[in-house]
Amino acid sequence: MSSKFMQTVKLMSVAAALTFGAVSTAQAAEVLRVGTEATYAPFEFMGDDGKEIGYDIDIVKAIGEIEGFEVEIVNMGFDALIPSLLTSQIDAVIAAMTITPERAARVDFTAPYYNSGLSVLIRESDKDKYKTLADLKGATLCGQIGTTGAKKAEELSGGNSKSYNYESEVFNELKAGGCDGAVNDRPVNLYFLATSHAEDIVEMSEMITSEQYGIAVKKGNQELLDKLNAGLKKIHENGTFAKIHAKWFKVAE
Repeated sequence: MSSKFMQTVKLMSVAAALTFGAVSTAQAAEVLRVGTEATYAPFEFMGDDGKEIGYDIDIVKAIGEIEGFEVEIVNMGFDALIPSLLTSQIDAVIAAMTITPERAARVDFTAPYYNSGLSVLIRESDKDKYKTLADLKGATLCGQIGTTGAKKAEELSGGNSKSYNYESEVFNELKAGGCDGAVNDRPVNLYFLATSHAEDIVEMSEMITSEQYGIAVKKGNQELLDKLNAGLKKIHENGTFAKIHAKWFKVAE
């Protein structure tokens, strides 16, 4: 083979490699790694097939579909979500995460996609004992580690609270008598009441807070934030959002 021909082959090989690399990078850029904590039904939890399902999962996948990117769900502990986002191990977080000033100082949030609030579940036998939130001072309250529920459990009880890794552990502790009340997002509490058939557990009538959930991205990632907000707006407008809400919350309505 001539030297000129060999040079041509080499140049073509380099060009092909560069093209393949560019395609691979483009494909990788289309995958959004979304962190969640899949123990928080009905927002995110594990289905019978071992895959993450729930309200939040459907929302972010609907956004991905309409905005043209694939969603890869990354399941981890709730308290690891923001650190993983800050270190770029994931690109976004959707995990029934309440928008708070403290969190907003570390990450950027989309427009709220869910209006929520905190409520308390107690045993029915204690409903006369705990009529108001003020009555909970001195009681043993439990919540999930890293959540606003756990923080409020500590405040309402006067420092007499317990925290658990998983929401299911919180409910089990209440049922077993290990704590007097479980502080959680109200839709989570209602979902538990509707699906567990725990007739000895009731919700206190007085709500603790009113909250909003948002999707978190790394601070300064305006391009991704704009894309998520645009997708969220579109699924509101085309009716997809309403269908997802009805799918997961009809049991509590």
